Amino acid sequence: MEEIRIEANGHLGPIDSSRIPRFAGAASYARLPRLDQVSGAGIKVVGVPFDAGVSYRPGARFGANHVREASRLLRPYNPALDVSPFEDVQVADAGDMAVNPFNINEAIETIQDNALALTADGSSLMTIGGDHTIALPLLRAAAERAGQPVAMLHFDAHLDTWDTYFGAEYTHGTPFRRAVEEGILDTEAISHVGTRGPLYGKKDLEDDRRFGFGIVTSSDVYYQGVAEIVAKLRDRIGNRPLYISVDIDVLDPAHAPGTGTPEAGGITSRELLEILRGMRGMNLVGADVVEVAPAYDHAELTGVAASHVAYDLITLMADKRAGQNGYDAAASSGAQGAGAAALEEGVK
Repeated sequence: MEEIRIEANGHLGPIDSSRIPRFAGAASYARLPRLDQVSGAGIKVVGVPFDAGVSYRPGARFGANHVREASRLLRPYNPALDVSPFEDVQVADAGDMAVNPFNINEAIETIQDNALALTADGSSLMTIGGDHTIALPLLRAAAERAGQPVAMLHFDAHLDTWDTYFGAEYTHGTPFRRAVEEGILDTEAISHVGTRGPLYGKKDLEDDRRFGFGIVTSSDVYYQGVAEIVAKLRDRIGNRPLYISVDIDVLDPAHAPGTGTPEAGGITSRELLEILRGMRGMNLVGADVVEVAPAYDHAELTGVAASHVAYDLITLMADKRAGQNGYDAAASSGAQGAGAAALEEGVK
């Protein structure tokens, strides 16, 4: 089938949905060109079909292609941020990393090597998982490219700073403890957002504070509102190189049932998108969306949510690369409100 694509500013964009139906043809992310169809890309979307680190429901290995299928309805212009990301920057789907599903240590090394290879030309990665284990090698690569430890916003129902599961150091519940231990995170600028639910004990929170994390719970988002949360997060991060990691279970199961470890009481997809939009103009160097498990999804609710989250993250990257670095609180609903004190032990 002939691919009739939108082209603008010298960039090859999505298949033209006015001429080829959205439901036709192979699914790349947002119907964008494959990496081998362009001479280069400033932003690369890559899948990591790996879920050997999960502790409950498996299936996130199928997440990347599920998100690609759900992304067919995405359009080239993002009105929330007044940005056409695929016009401003060449964005391409780099396919999937081929990682060993039977050896976590080898898989982590492969992901790190692949991430470094994909960003060797100065491009940025939007990674779709896969389980949250993959965040560790992606952070290693991001810190190496930045030449310094990176700030991080971690959207998740869970802390993911536990020490081990069944003696295993590398799982989807441990990546950020390892990242702190390895010195690849700037511990003055790291925060969880959307955490909730029972823990194994109070020590989990004590360890987390000791590592330097600020905590914004889902209740904080509800009671304080998006604008105040955004202001505090921006104040904490400043202009440091920023990595954003989104576990789709940060959303309430009503918005994202297709995930491995769902927790009641989560934030809405609207709240998540508005907080992300509030990060406009920040020094975003990489991002991931993980833990989409399509076997538990209904009517593509989770896939649609994840595809839109990835789209807004790509928009932020494209906007920054295009030099539109201003932050207009009046223009972005997630960016309203003025400065606030930095997060220390959590949002007060």
